Amino acid sequence: MKIGTPKELHAGEARVGMTPESAVQLQKLGYECIVETGAGVAAGFTDAAYRAAGVEVAESADALYAAADVIAKVRPPEGPEPDRLGTGKTLISFFYPAQNAALLEQAAAKGANVIAMDMVPRISRAQKMDALSSMANIAGYRAVIEAGNNFGRFFTGQVTAAGKVPPAKVLVIGAGVAGLAAIGTATSLGAITYAFDVRPEVAEQIESMGAQFVFLDFTDQHQDGAATGGYAAPSSPEFREKQLEKFRELAPEIDIVITTALIPGRDAPKLWLADMVAAMKPGSVIVDLAAERGGNCELTVPDQRVVSENGVIVIGYTDFPSRMAAQSSTLYATNVRHMMTDLTPGKDGVLVHNMEDDVIRGATVTFAGAVTYPPPPPKVQAIAAQKPKEKAKEPTPEEKRAAEAEAFRKQTLNQAGLLAVGTALVLLVGAYAPASFMSHFIVFVLACFVGFQVIWNVSHSLHTPLMAVTNAISGIVILGALLQIGSGNWLVVLLAALSVLIATINIVGGFLVTRRMLAMFRKS
Repeated sequence: MKIGTPKELHAGEARVGMTPESAVQLQKLGYECIVETGAGVAAGFTDAAYRAAGVEVAESADALYAAADVIAKVRPPEGPEPDRLGTGKTLISFFYPAQNAALLEQAAAKGANVIAMDMVPRISRAQKMDALSSMANIAGYRAVIEAGNNFGRFFTGQVTAAGKVPPAKVLVIGAGVAGLAAIGTATSLGAITYAFDVRPEVAEQIESMGAQFVFLDFTDQHQDGAATGGYAAPSSPEFREKQLEKFRELAPEIDIVITTALIPGRDAPKLWLADMVAAMKPGSVIVDLAAERGGNCELTVPDQRVVSENGVIVIGYTDFPSRMAAQSSTLYATNVRHMMTDLTPGKDGVLVHNMEDDVIRGATVTFAGAVTYPPPPPKVQAIAAQKPKEKAKEPTPEEKRAAEAEAFRKQTLNQAGLLAVGTALVLLVGAYAPASFMSHFIVFVLACFVGFQVIWNVSHSLHTPLMAVTNAISGIVILGALLQIGSGNWLVVLLAALSVLIATINIVGGFLVTRRMLAMFRKS
């Protein structure tokens, strides 16, 4: 069978559904690969690169559709593309069946099997095929870059001879894949980052990335996003009012807002209203990643950059992944290749459309001339429902003193126990060992006890400077042990030899660690 990739017809679309690298992997599955001439040029993949990877280059889209059994592309079919589909052909692309009912019926009438990459269920086994997450990751990163390009200040705060520059404050609305990518990028650039999501179970993820989770004073904030495959569910009117109230409170302080909130099968909810934009400082930036579905901001215009009356920049571009076409194409083509791997269990170039497979069934929107959308709900939730964690209560001074006293009591008991065990051991050995041995043994036990207490109580941040001291102590231990090896008592000789071995390991390890630490600060 042949798998083919045409040139995208959507205006401004630079991505391509197959790369030379993914074509090599598809050929290992037994498929022949074909691309339309010029299909990958906008993403940086020339026809010569495809030919070098063993891919046939078709001179026209008609020739490609006629030759290919499987069509792998990025955007939903448009223009003449739906008419080029036929019985037995399989289309793999983004499709958005909830928004494209007429296209869905047309594909079914043509007898084509359509696998919508935007319908891949968000379960662990399907992560390698989750093209929405791949593209959202790029969009979240690019959104911060676009915001920085339009923002008139640094993200990070700086104190210079010319004056002080405060850090930018960034609010990310929606902590899905795109939101988390935006949070990570903004935080790494030094911004003070806040994030909000209707699913409080993601608060831990947000805080682990260095951002602050925006909590609402709402008695039932928990919204079960897991029931909709990892997406946020629609909020109640009461929750929405609290949400908008919180955003109005934050608007005057925030420099950059990045909105990513989407609900499957619906238009994007309006979360950043005109009065919030009016409350922001001139020069602030809003990047609306939901612009293609109507936008989360009231002032968003799809595919345009607009400036409000008070000087706030609202960016509604819908092609963020396409602005990084080479990276996006590589990730998307890998998602398609993994889908083809599941569709080719025999690795013999024969496509097996197994409708009993949860992932394949979930992504299939038309099959054998029938519309199969919507699919049955996923059996595995993307994010297990959890109760929001309560904020840790700050202990009172009395509670702190009580905790310190309890810790001191436990430490004292531990030390007393160690002393008791050591005393018992010394008495036991002293009852049977000669007097000459006891003097050496007592020094050995005391050295072990004191050394353990000293090293164990050193702060972790001081361990590296301590290496030089411990190496010096280890040198003294070796000299002492060498003097004792000449003793006539076999037990003293054994302990001395053991001391030399342990001290040598400590010295060698100390120098190796110190060498590696110094190498970290050496200029290349």
